[in-house]
Amino acid sequence: MSPPNKSKSIKIVHVIAGLGDGGAEGVLTRLCLNSSKAAHVVISLTDEGKYGPVLRENGVTVYSLGMNPGMPRLGRFFRLMRHIRSEKPDVVQTWMYHADLVGGLAARLAGVPNIFWGIRQSTLEKGRSKRLTAMIARLCAVLSYIVPEKIICCANKVKEVHGELGYCKSKLTVIPNGYDLSKFKPSEDARNWVREQLGVSRGEILLGMVGRYHPQKNHRNLLEALSLLIEWGHSFRCVLVGTDMSTDNHPLLEEIIKLGLAESILLAGPRTDIPELMNALDVHVLSSSTEGFPNVVAESMACGTPCVSTDVGAAAEIIADTGTVCLPESPEALAQSILILLDEQIERPELWSNRKRRARERIAGLYSLERTIGMFESAWHLTE
Repeated sequence: MSPPNKSKSIKIVHVIAGLGDGGAEGVLTRLCLNSSKAAHVVISLTDEGKYGPVLRENGVTVYSLGMNPGMPRLGRFFRLMRHIRSEKPDVVQTWMYHADLVGGLAARLAGVPNIFWGIRQSTLEKGRSKRLTAMIARLCAVLSYIVPEKIICCANKVKEVHGELGYCKSKLTVIPNGYDLSKFKPSEDARNWVREQLGVSRGEILLGMVGRYHPQKNHRNLLEALSLLIEWGHSFRCVLVGTDMSTDNHPLLEEIIKLGLAESILLAGPRTDIPELMNALDVHVLSSSTEGFPNVVAESMACGTPCVSTDVGAAAEIIADTGTVCLPESPEALAQSILILLDEQIERPELWSNRKRRARERIAGLYSLERTIGMFESAWHLTE
């Protein structure tokens, strides 16, 4: 790697497919707003989404190119090259397959010597991952030997999977996501306030899942597991939060009614008060069929809320012994895993309190925002 020019302000240009409400987009935003060793510029291949205005309001230069990811136009590609060349970055950091390919090639042609890719997906499932995405990932595997200096994976599982896919193993390195622990923290006041909003009493069992309506999130798996819990005689409420988690989503609503869950499910749509919401839950459940580094698991744990998750991406690595992990695609296994935690909460309150404390401590010890920023800055050779 060519060392950054210390005689001027170090500049990192980030290239990402879009700036919508996603995990990678949030990680990128936190990194730009809290890294003090470099100036950051963000180029979105599509639009500004949720995070573009946030970045700009905090002094980060943002470009949006309006590309169609499925059919990128050559003119937009040259525009990307011009932006990169005009910014004269010390490092170009790309985020996810499309940006790795398009941004990596544009940066190389613009003469940038220090290019870093970012991978955040642990599997490429037939039927759930787009065919184009899988094709781009395999093309990136070939180009990984000549385009990037390093390839930053969000989890050990992601590194392992992409090494097996043919990516250059010597370039693969792991930097986990990091979280603002002053924002995500236990709060009894937040718990009571959100429950009052939702119409859930303080003593009711409240489960929840934060995640957009998407095949990879596999909400059907969760709904079938909840139906089994009711069949087994258990009472609870479950709040679903995220894009399209509303009564306007007719396929979702029909599934809820079909499984007899109409009285148990709360559809809350997208919310901006996720730290407060996580405090309101007794258990957060992730039913996904694939993930990279599931932010919602770490965010709930940082609030002292134990998690149940399918064994996808980095979920088991994050949770360790603070929650339960089960096989994907098995509603019965998911229901049993939820039941383990609920039984402990009701029957062994001292163990439950200890579990909640350990969940928070695990995130504070391994996944703080400060640690993640330091790892990125070290990878970029910004630290002495």
